[in-house]
Amino acid sequence: MKQEKLLLIPGPTPVHPRILNALSQPTLSHVSPVFVAELKEALANLKKIVFNKRGESFIVAGAGTLAMEMALLNTFAKQERLLILSQGFFGQRMEKIARSFGLDYDVLRSEQGKAVEPGMLDERISQRAYAAVAATHVDTATGVCAPIREYAQIIREYETFFIVDGVCATGGIEERMDEWEVDIVLTAAQKCFGVPPGLAVLVVSERVIKKRESMKTIPAFYADLLNWLPIMKDPSKYFSTPSVNEMRAFLEGTKIMLEEGMENRFARHSRVAQTIRTKLLDLGFSFVPENPYLADTLSVVRYPDGIEDGVFRKTFAENGVIVAGGLGDFAGKVFRMGHMGNLSFSQVDFALDSLEKTLASIGYPGKLKSNARMTESKFETVRNKRVKDK
Repeated sequence: MKQEKLLLIPGPTPVHPRILNALSQPTLSHVSPVFVAELKEALANLKKIVFNKRGESFIVAGAGTLAMEMALLNTFAKQERLLILSQGFFGQRMEKIARSFGLDYDVLRSEQGKAVEPGMLDERISQRAYAAVAATHVDTATGVCAPIREYAQIIREYETFFIVDGVCATGGIEERMDEWEVDIVLTAAQKCFGVPPGLAVLVVSERVIKKRESMKTIPAFYADLLNWLPIMKDPSKYFSTPSVNEMRAFLEGTKIMLEEGMENRFARHSRVAQTIRTKLLDLGFSFVPENPYLADTLSVVRYPDGIEDGVFRKTFAENGVIVAGGLGDFAGKVFRMGHMGNLSFSQVDFALDSLEKTLASIGYPGKLKSNARMTESKFETVRNKRVKDK
């Protein structure tokens, strides 16, 4: 039997045995009482994860790109304008979606390794009316984490919808929809939720639904929130056949998250990120994002001199850990290491040990300067401090 590899790419993430067990259950009728109850529970749990009480949640067969499309098409009309805050590849994805539907938009781009500064947003939004602002919370190509809360404080002063692409953040980095007055958090199953890919996931505010109801038509059918809303309120109704097994697995993923507690989960992601980065820095690596833009959910890591991308990632895989290569201009210059979802302490330590073994195997001359490891006692200290600070 082949050795199972530890999947530390920016998604999909390792899948907990409880989620795998839920995924493997016999397929139910999509209108059976059992599935109806489970989907209702998953929808309710999703709102708890993003701290939303007054909005509506949607779980639809698809992926993060579909969730992006649904968010854009249901919040503003062709005569209105969108502002995209772009930290990298997935800000550009937002542009492509808007362009493909003939929507009007402007873009604020960050410097490489940074996020769009709140002051830049404040200046732009005060000069021109926008129906919506869209921002990627964590860009999986650059590893940049944007100051979403600061953006929200600015946007709330205007009659503008705020759309957060939380694909690589939701469930690992806090997103408090009601408190921050965020209108849409869109995400996908395969990142911080730790569920296999296949679902587009959104939570929207009440005013998003009201806005969509005020629009006569939108250039969408499957992506129209009004076609899905009756099903999310009563899953025994039919619009399009849901991915039953995937949704049952998603429910289990949300249960694991809420059992851990969201504050504890945020603290664990922070500690895992710190531990991994301490090890990488000690070994001579560096990161694309600058402080304070490092994300707790993944690291985009620059190679030091003497390490070739293909050789490193191949050897790392042979030693049991899969990481991803760079996207776009970063191809061959970085590797991307996801550290989100339901990673255990032992998995983190295995990855760090495998990293040292890999570097030794390829003859890298760097030396370890500290003994960074993910121990439960260290995590408890950080978790307790975070909860106390709240």
